[in-house]
Amino acid sequence: MRMIKRAATAAALVFLGAGVATVTAQSSNSSETYRQLNLFGDVFERVRAEYVEQVTDEQLIESAINGMLTSLDPHSSYLNKKSFQDMQVQTRGEFGGLGIEVTMENGLVKVVSPIDETPAFRAGLQPGDYIVQLNGEAVMGLSLNDAVEKMRGPVGSELKVTIRRGDAGEPFEVSLTRAVIKVQSVRFRTEGDIGYIRITSFNEQTQSGLEKALTSLQQQLGDKLKGYVLDLRNNPGGLLDQAVSVSDTFLDKGEIVSTRGRKSEEGTRFNSKAGDLAKGLPMVILINGGSASASEIVAGALQDHKRAIVMGTQSFGKGSVQTIIPLPGHGAMRLTTARYYTPSGRSIQQLGITPDIEVHVAKLEDLEANAAARRREADLKGALRNTDPANQNRAPSPATTKPPAGAPGGPATPGTPGASNTTPATPPAPGAAAPAPGAAPATPPAAAPVDPDAPVPAAANGQPPFDFQLARALDLLRGVALFQSRAAAR
Repeated sequence: MRMIKRAATAAALVFLGAGVATVTAQSSNSSETYRQLNLFGDVFERVRAEYVEQVTDEQLIESAINGMLTSLDPHSSYLNKKSFQDMQVQTRGEFGGLGIEVTMENGLVKVVSPIDETPAFRAGLQPGDYIVQLNGEAVMGLSLNDAVEKMRGPVGSELKVTIRRGDAGEPFEVSLTRAVIKVQSVRFRTEGDIGYIRITSFNEQTQSGLEKALTSLQQQLGDKLKGYVLDLRNNPGGLLDQAVSVSDTFLDKGEIVSTRGRKSEEGTRFNSKAGDLAKGLPMVILINGGSASASEIVAGALQDHKRAIVMGTQSFGKGSVQTIIPLPGHGAMRLTTARYYTPSGRSIQQLGITPDIEVHVAKLEDLEANAAARRREADLKGALRNTDPANQNRAPSPATTKPPAGAPGGPATPGTPGASNTTPATPPAPGAAAPAPGAAPATPPAAAPVDPDAPVPAAANGQPPFDFQLARALDLLRGVALFQSRAAAR
């Protein structure tokens, strides 16, 4: 009994000792915190009294709060009342601006992705482009919120945006006209016997739009339907609950995604419910460097459960969760509160989703021009002539002659259907700021290098461009369907 009592007494002492140490540490931390707050107060008063131009207390406080948050990571920020209201409107799928999702990198605004069919998309802005000037004013030194605010403006007004593309590219200027951006989150069509579904962003309309697309495709194709392509290229992300719902649509069971914050006990797991609305048909998911956040949740979940084959190029790599915390009487703060993990436990932060099959965007080349440029034996000085009588009536070598432009079999003239000399322009990490309305595929200046993995824009002649990645996905699905049908017939 004595030994038990002593052990209990010792344990109590250790516990109490730890408690005393905790109180002491907390007291010490509080004292240091108060000293730092006093320092902030001193700087605040000095700026307010002596800065070369008068600034309001509200400006100083908001900037201080935003500076504190943006110093944490690229996705945390302060939203004043107007920005908070704009963000709420944007998640409902309609807002005004240019149509680009942006983040901040190295003091510059970086394009995550242009939104389909917006001013930015039509002007040819691409994921990875840097915005270096807005109406001639340098972006360097501005916060992301300030830059986004400058990109917003009255519908119909013009904004001159200076873009730098690639490390060695010369900056070039694009004029964009602000417009009302209506994001149609889900688009769909049939591609022969394949259902094609494109999700451009994850907003409040996404799940209902996806269910409508599946129902319509199943009605159109019936028993001929062989599978689905889910196109998430250039999808910058959006609402977490919509990403979970979209994943659940194609899964019958299992975990979709988990989030883990600073405290392990605060982690959350999202699991799928029974019922695959695609009825188990094979799927291919298309991703690229513009696929971020919620897009990566969907691709990662379906990849880990082997429900879909992921094709394309490496995704953006934004694996963090932001919580919008309203501040009564003010705006709100967007704070990174957790990382998310795919069902297999992968964190894609900075890494992205690696496709099962890597497919880059095809480069368009004038094969006739290349053939003409290649040297052949007949072009060599002093080459022996072919004197075989059997060859006298054969056509001349294409290296030396070719049909006139526009003639059957000859190189197409500009404007001829099928002739396109436009360079490929393509579709992640959503930044802390709400999407700034965007730009569209117009052919950029020739001097600007083109992202080899950017999606190909619409051809200048109005014909749809050839989508090599989609073509590969369709071929794969038809191959899988053929294999399954033969296996079932055995």
